[in-house]
Amino acid sequence: MMKNRVKEKLKNGEKTVGAFVGIYSPEMVEMLGHAGFDFLVIDDEHGAFSPRDLENMIRAAECVDLVPIVRVAYDPSCIQKALDRGAKGIQVPMVNNREDAEKVVQRVKFPPLGQRGANYTTRPARYGKDHGIGFLDAADDQILVIVHIETPEAVANFEEIVSVPGIDMAFIGPTDLSISMGYKEEGARHPEVQKAIAQLRERAQQQNIPLGNIAASPATVRQELENGTAFVAVVITSVMMSAFFEVVEAGIRKN
Repeated sequence: MMKNRVKEKLKNGEKTVGAFVGIYSPEMVEMLGHAGFDFLVIDDEHGAFSPRDLENMIRAAECVDLVPIVRVAYDPSCIQKALDRGAKGIQVPMVNNREDAEKVVQRVKFPPLGQRGANYTTRPARYGKDHGIGFLDAADDQILVIVHIETPEAVANFEEIVSVPGIDMAFIGPTDLSISMGYKEEGARHPEVQKAIAQLRERAQQQNIPLGNIAASPATVRQELENGTAFVAVVITSVMMSAFFEVVEAGIRKN
């Protein structure tokens, strides 16, 4: 298994920038790679992807040196299927306590570290070319394991979640966090939500674990990186819609 470039960067304290994609488009994945993004998060929690779609998106990412990560629904079978399609990272929503985090690691790692089922005929094992201890240990070492912090319970249990062996990174889910905190209208802009996020940054630094977050615009990407966020992701549909609005607005002004 090839080295996971994003995992290596995070271990070395470097910053990474990527994109969430929730629509099926291998061509878009290629464009993201050619543009220089570090990683792709295929959103299988909210997006509409079949197992074949996931595989084709991952294959496209590999063609352009883009690290493919899958955000799964919190379902053990989703984790297994994403890994068997070739995902180099797993991002799991709604991890609220140590037990939840331990279950994630169990599903990602092979025995004796976890309970992931082994199959040497899948893409990651090059359809049988790779097998045995070399393949198993490389997969355990290179797969990036990310948990979402997006509820007050998760915020309260942050230290115990990230202390679970095998958890590589915590990712803030600002929309779900703001809703679960009771700020449906104001969203992540609410001062209490921003306060919680700022505290998570400090706590992540104290625990020496990388933190990820969403960025709404290029300016926000810069701000997040300056604030110490190591894994910053834009949502590709938001980027596209913003560009579409600009084009329409330019046309309206011209007329």
